Amino acid sequence: MNSQKIIRELKQKGSKKKAQKSAYFFKTGKGEYGEGDRFWGVTVPEERIIAKANRDLKFTEIEKLLKHPFHEARLTGLFILVYKYEKTDDKPKKKIYNFYIRNLKAVNNWDLVDTTAPQIIGDYLERNKKEKKILYKLSESKNLWERRIAIVSTWYFIRKNDFTDTLKISEKLLKDKEDLIHKAVGWMLREVGKRNEKTLLKFLDKHVKRMPRTALRYSLERLSENKRKYYMSVK
Repeated sequence: MNSQKIIRELKQKGSKKKAQKSAYFFKTGKGEYGEGDRFWGVTVPEERIIAKANRDLKFTEIEKLLKHPFHEARLTGLFILVYKYEKTDDKPKKKIYNFYIRNLKAVNNWDLVDTTAPQIIGDYLERNKKEKKILYKLSESKNLWERRIAIVSTWYFIRKNDFTDTLKISEKLLKDKEDLIHKAVGWMLREVGKRNEKTLLKFLDKHVKRMPRTALRYSLERLSENKRKYYMSVK
């Protein structure tokens, strides 16, 4: 299988009706965050099936998918990288990680970020903690998606009960102007709270008054009603 065959298969599974819904859902209109993105109308489960069947695809062919103007081609290429990463040992993982980093321009919508960055960047940096500084560099990027990658990648650390980087990067992003970053920060803080509520409450006590309302609301979702009301009232 090569990239052209994968593209043909994706096109065949497409649906104009689903494509229209996706274009609306992922905000592809002028001035919106997904401006200009295009869709065939392929479902994520279908993309994952194709990706799993092609996990041995060469990097040169994956890169062609990542540079494709259609959303599903890029997402399928990223899924292939995730499946390739998961089945390899430590040394090949570095090659896949580096390839992912070199192709960050392809990771240009929230679903592309959320379904692949923790699995590749998060896992790799958990194994290679000395390289975590890249997350702080990404958190200062002018690119919305790179900033989202910075915070969402820490989801992997949270699952290991390591909250340090999540809290530090969340604090750096509290002044961000983008709602998609506010949502991502609140989501990661909520995940911290699910595992250690005291850690979340300590962060909230320190930062609640300067947190974007969306980030705060997301972070509170798993707390008791009384605690939610309290933090919303002091905002």
